Amino acid sequence: MSAPFKKNDDITLEITSMNADGAGVGRYEGFAVFVPFALPGETVKAHVIKVASNYAAAKLVSVEVPSPSRIDPVCPHFGKCGGCSLQHVGYETQLEYKRRRVIDALERIGGFKGVEVSPTVGMSDPLRYRNKGSFPAAEVDGRIRWGLYAPRSHRLIPAEDCPIESREAVAASDAVCAWANEYGIPAYDELTGKGTLRHIVTRKTSGGVSVTVVTTGALPHGNDLVNGIISSVPEVKSIVHNVNDHSTNVIMGEKSRLVWGEECIEHILAGLRFGVNAKSFLQVNTVQTEKLYSLATEWLGINENSVAADLYCGIGTISLMLAKKARKVVGIEYVAEAVNDARENAKLNGLDNAEFFCGPAEDVLPRLVAEGMRFDAITLDPPRKGADPAVLDAIAASGTEKIAYVSCDPATLARDLRILCDKGYSICSVTPVDMFPMTSHVESVVLMSRGG
Repeated sequence: MSAPFKKNDDITLEITSMNADGAGVGRYEGFAVFVPFALPGETVKAHVIKVASNYAAAKLVSVEVPSPSRIDPVCPHFGKCGGCSLQHVGYETQLEYKRRRVIDALERIGGFKGVEVSPTVGMSDPLRYRNKGSFPAAEVDGRIRWGLYAPRSHRLIPAEDCPIESREAVAASDAVCAWANEYGIPAYDELTGKGTLRHIVTRKTSGGVSVTVVTTGALPHGNDLVNGIISSVPEVKSIVHNVNDHSTNVIMGEKSRLVWGEECIEHILAGLRFGVNAKSFLQVNTVQTEKLYSLATEWLGINENSVAADLYCGIGTISLMLAKKARKVVGIEYVAEAVNDARENAKLNGLDNAEFFCGPAEDVLPRLVAEGMRFDAITLDPPRKGADPAVLDAIAASGTEKIAYVSCDPATLARDLRILCDKGYSICSVTPVDMFPMTSHVESVVLMSRGG
């Protein structure tokens, strides 16, 4: 059907649902309209900004009939920066929305009917949860400012605070910008390729805070920068200078130099010790990570006779949780730096029964299975695109009885679960975990067993 309106028209419609990005969805004379920041049950006025063949996008103008779930956002930058999409939604409603996203994907993409999805595991305090901050710098009104980019752009929205980040990340970013302004150090401009200061990256661990300053070249007045950060962030343990002189959207370059403090900071997760440096991968929500990984590992029934595999293992977090109980654990990861970190973390925890292989899981796992290796349990935590078909084939061929699948995307999760079920596995439980409150993202852990 053709749209019953045109671009720049103002329309009034009722919102009936939310899409995967957290935008409200309604129908105007039967034609689908997506309205960011509108909620189900609301009647809204919207300004049409795009008309496609089978849908339209519109900007929220006003809420005529509000939802009981609508609340005032805690951040003055909400709706302007691209960091959060759900601050206007009560937290219990956010959790149910994420559960419904998983249910919808299982039914619509996986073809599953009647699979029970547990309530989303939430947080007692869904703010200040991020242990990593990554803020670009730019010149705004003659001053160097940090902030976040506007949605779908690289236009900086300057910020004084970010309520989902740690206070240490905010203080460190303020200190770096104060240094840049004091000494006239220009921010990098993507359009011209000129300037010095690109990003401020922070990491808060149980052992302290690290701050990485990313520039296009030399670090002028480095001692003053260090003193400014130390005085602003007493918890700081490491200050690193990273050089990124390429015209790229990638935040950090290949060259890093420790300018003050410790190369690695220890982080305690699930009772295990991990060494974290400027480039280490670590889940950004420590509290929810422990809940997620405990759900994934405890059900597997690992004991001193078990052999387990951990696919897409990263720095070995799940691998080492399993290794505390198993006879042997095999971790597979394609990022060489992460594999090196995993091996060092095994030594740090005195675990010699974890072996790590570097390479794509779709290459390594089939080879190990072809060589006769068998597993009592397998965990996998693939990237957003999901698992490669060769990985799913090898899991089935390995003879494993139990699988714990950790996913950051309900759509690819549903697709992969369908494949595994067609290979003889059954879904035992599905639990969403809210790793990223105030955003539309949801993680899930699915436990599967062979047969019924």
